[in-house]
Amino acid sequence: MKFTSSEKLEIIKLVEDSNLSIRATLRELKLNRSTFYEWCRRYETGGLNALEDRKRQSGRSWNRISAREREKVLYIARKLPEKSSREIAFEITDKYGFFISESSVYRILKEEGLIASPVYSVVEAADKFKHPTTRINELWQTDFTYFKIANWGWYYLSTIMDDYSRFILSWRLCSTMKAMDVRETIEDAKSFAGIRKIKVKSGLRLLSDNGPCYISRDLKVYLDDQGISHTRGRPYHPMTQGKIERYHRSMKNIILLDNYYTPEELEKRIAEWVDYYNYNRYHESIENITPADKYYGRADDILRRRIKLKFDTLRKRRKRNLRRAN
Repeated sequence: MKFTSSEKLEIIKLVEDSNLSIRATLRELKLNRSTFYEWCRRYETGGLNALEDRKRQSGRSWNRISAREREKVLYIARKLPEKSSREIAFEITDKYGFFISESSVYRILKEEGLIASPVYSVVEAADKFKHPTTRINELWQTDFTYFKIANWGWYYLSTIMDDYSRFILSWRLCSTMKAMDVRETIEDAKSFAGIRKIKVKSGLRLLSDNGPCYISRDLKVYLDDQGISHTRGRPYHPMTQGKIERYHRSMKNIILLDNYYTPEELEKRIAEWVDYYNYNRYHESIENITPADKYYGRADDILRRRIKLKFDTLRKRRKRNLRRAN
């Protein structure tokens, strides 16, 4: 079977972290010990680049996708038309018991005429810090965005996002953009995270732009009292809050497809979007898991399960296709 260098490294880590012996773990993965130890030797001497395949395999017919798997791809694509080929691939891998690559999903959907240009634009954001966060509730990003409701005027959405997991901790639809609105949104986030009084040593930081509500004395007094340090982005450089800026744009690309005539209608739609985003949307920037999986510490288990499932699926396909060829 052919694996990328990063996949080989992930397998090495999986075996090293297993509670079973190396022999037992490799038996579960259906991987030869000689192959595994060869990967280890190459990685130790040359790093990740040394794990690249030294020669190309002559054919891939052994990995041919079955008609049943193809039908499952089409079924999921029609059931969940909002999902991209990438999201469908991981939806199938996580929930339907077999592995399929994003490129295979894309090819199948294109052949069936199910690939179309999105009705909204995808906005890239430079959202990586020089020193990225390493745990939840280390840094919270916050920002306002705005909506116009017919016959009601402008309303403002205040959001708190956990930087490490991209999980939306809290949000409020407000009629103003004042320090009080920010404070109440932070209190909602603290309540959700189970945080009462924040210890200074915990290092929780709030990242915002330089809007009037964020530079106000009232907010400074509140944050000091709560033990939350405050970092503000560089003026005229909104990409500092890249993650929450991108989140708000992605949300508005969907929500603004409809009209809303009361704040309650808009709140209901926002709640639906936040639930979908947190618990069902595979996020490419966090290894194609959901923000909830990252926030609640399920990432390692999911990624290891995917590797094992990929092994099992490719082994079964090879066995099936070689049997048919003979």
